[in-house]
Amino acid sequence: MSSRTQPGPELHGSHRAQWLRAAVLGCDDGIVSTGSLMISLGAGNAAPSTVITAGLAALVAGSLSMAAGEYVSVSSQRDAERADLVKEQAELAEYPEAELRELTEIYVKRGLDRDLAHTVAVQLSEHDALGTHLRDELNLSIDNLARPVQAAAVSATSFAIGSAIPLTVGILTTGSRTLAVAIAALIALGILGTVGARIGGGLRGRAAIRVILGGGMAMAVSAVIGHLVGVIG
Repeated sequence: MSSRTQPGPELHGSHRAQWLRAAVLGCDDGIVSTGSLMISLGAGNAAPSTVITAGLAALVAGSLSMAAGEYVSVSSQRDAERADLVKEQAELAEYPEAELRELTEIYVKRGLDRDLAHTVAVQLSEHDALGTHLRDELNLSIDNLARPVQAAAVSATSFAIGSAIPLTVGILTTGSRTLAVAIAALIALGILGTVGARIGGGLRGRAAIRVILGGGMAMAVSAVIGHLVGVIG
């Protein structure tokens, strides 16, 4: 007769959503944008030094742009969250009974009978009124507010890592540079999709295909445009 052990604590991927989104987006953008730029110039018969210089410029400028954009965006989100927090504090101080009724109605809508909903609302409010209202009324958590500095750092770093892949291949390759950059970028995108899905708990194959197709289309269009510009020029 087999014995059953108590399962350990469950690990969920949703708590990683903020930094995982920034990391995957930054790395994907770095691979695709830098790779597409280098492929476009290579398809247009630009000099190798021009291709490498453009790739390096894309890495630096893209990293700084990603950091600035993510910081501004997430800062706006944090400002809104803080405004909601301050507003809820004021409402709890001025209208505690109304806030208690509001919390009771929330639990009633979730399936509790009214007496039990009221009891739960009272006990949770006595324990942590602000935290309870933020969580159950606004879907916010004091411990999980938006972090603009973290998002900016993750975005900049991940973009630089992604950009470094096609740039490094371009520097080390002496033959078919454009083809080598394209192959390296597609492989990197597949790995990125798989790793991102594994961390987030998604389907690895589907994620890899999705990322490869999107990046591949962008690089293909860039190659066509670069070739046409090179022919016309």
